Amino acid sequence: MAQTTFPYQDRDDFADAERGRIGSAEDTTVTNDAGQVVWDAGSYAFLDGERPDSVHGSLWRQSGLVARHGLFEVVDGIYQVRGFDLSNVSFVEGDTGVIVIDPLISVETAAAALALYREHRGDRPVTGVIYTHSHVDHFGGVKGVLSQEDADARQVPVIAPAGFVEHAISENMYAGTAMGRRSGYMFGAALARGVDGAVGAGLGQTTSTGQVSLIPPTVDITHTGQELTVDGVRIVFQLTPNTEAPAEMHFHFPDRRALCMAENATHTLHNLLTLRGAVVRDPHAWANYLTEAIELFADSSDVAFASHHWPTWGTEKIRTFLGLQRDLYAYLHDQTLRLLNKGYTGIEIAERIELPPALQNVWHTHGYYGSVSHNVKAIYQRYMGWFDGVPSRLWPHPPEESARRYVEFMGGADAVVTKAKKSADEGDLRWAAQVLDHVVFAEPDHQEGRALLADVLERLGFGCENGIWRNFYLSGATELRGKNFGTPTTSSSPDMLAQLPPEMFFDSIAVQVDGPRAWDTELALGWHFPDHGERFRTVLHNGVFTRVRDGKGDVDLTLTVPRAALAGLASGDLDAAAAAGLTMDGDRQALQTLLGLLDPGDPQFNIVEP
Repeated sequence: MAQTTFPYQDRDDFADAERGRIGSAEDTTVTNDAGQVVWDAGSYAFLDGERPDSVHGSLWRQSGLVARHGLFEVVDGIYQVRGFDLSNVSFVEGDTGVIVIDPLISVETAAAALALYREHRGDRPVTGVIYTHSHVDHFGGVKGVLSQEDADARQVPVIAPAGFVEHAISENMYAGTAMGRRSGYMFGAALARGVDGAVGAGLGQTTSTGQVSLIPPTVDITHTGQELTVDGVRIVFQLTPNTEAPAEMHFHFPDRRALCMAENATHTLHNLLTLRGAVVRDPHAWANYLTEAIELFADSSDVAFASHHWPTWGTEKIRTFLGLQRDLYAYLHDQTLRLLNKGYTGIEIAERIELPPALQNVWHTHGYYGSVSHNVKAIYQRYMGWFDGVPSRLWPHPPEESARRYVEFMGGADAVVTKAKKSADEGDLRWAAQVLDHVVFAEPDHQEGRALLADVLERLGFGCENGIWRNFYLSGATELRGKNFGTPTTSSSPDMLAQLPPEMFFDSIAVQVDGPRAWDTELALGWHFPDHGERFRTVLHNGVFTRVRDGKGDVDLTLTVPRAALAGLASGDLDAAAAAGLTMDGDRQALQTLLGLLDPGDPQFNIVEP
């Protein structure tokens, strides 16, 4: 639902977003080896101007704050580069070098951020890396600040919460194609930057498009209270699983009275179910871990910083900020449960729920990235699933079939478009979009319907406080007026594929098997993973690909797969896998048969039309 309270008199964020500024790069573009631009902070310079009617005033304010780029001092010895990617990278100076926290999405942007830091603070070697959690914008650029060879030679600790690798890879593997396609909508990847297009995503401006890398962690954080000293810097950790990410952690620098909140307390209402798709997050656990962070660290902190947005300074301000963030997630969780236990559905609760004044009257609870509406529906989904209990909604027709019937009932596509235009002219844009969606799904080539729906979606986008809602609406309008723009970005990479544990490698095969084509195929393969010290027997039977560790029985082919060959094998490049050491003993056609039965995802599937 729309936010009705906007505390424009509160200007503290502008001072905090500029506090500690040291400088920025003269050239705001970052390019890859081929000369392609993968990041351009300067493309958001228009946000320094007057707000146009095509952007919600609150989103304009947030985007202008988030777009500020450069190197900033957080506290003596801790620095951040902000505005060089969707996320921030932080630098903590130690006795001999610098510890890097969350090295962005891309190798190129991370290298540019490190170069900016070194320009002002000296050429300090990287003496540690910390990943706060398992999302790609917090580790993908690591090889821009540290090579694998250097990490190995100097034994540089790479620190992450327990379960990091599994979750970092699995989120991008099981449903990665679908998530990637929808991420293009979510971050407005194909939108022109400007007042009628992309102005930001609330959490950050957008995602960089460079090379994604991964150096596996060498140190796991397994429990709250675990303490490490890295390059002379003392760090105390708080494990916070199943919050904003399934593997996440906060940590405190007691000697510098500084607290890193990862992505669990930023200057926005976050997502409980991101619109690109994910497993629903747990707001109850999220709120409880924020309470724990307050109790553990707030009184001994002078600054709290995160991997997005700007820091909060002052012990009392930190307690207030974290307390309101905690209350935000707890309120949405508890009130959604209260209302669902009265029989209301997710859609109904989303229309009824209203935040208390204390939460409405501060900026950092506003829905720039998550929203009250879609977070409430996520909580309902977490507890109740997709079915709202109404029998007539148990077995509906799929969208295309429903659309044809709706349009026929309403008098045909031309009549629906005429009525929808009247609704749009009267300002009922939600209804106009709903009925025009039926027109496009019933008759995709109905040009007047497509054009009107594009106009309606654009008007809806221009009115959104939420950055990713705006991007979804405008991306839909873009494809209705032109063509499918596919998936402009990728979060997978050879580095990530090389870290696949054997079980997840087999899962990646299983979810691609074309079941009907594989019904009558029987295959048994043996697998030896020498770097993992594991052997498996896999069977394809009844269209299902299964595995058994140390399984007994005959096999058609045995494959020996060193870690270096996993990336090539997982991507279907057998030549690369063989060059990296893959060997096969037996009927090689068995592997070809298996690969021939795989049906990879389509990164260009339609979203706004059938």
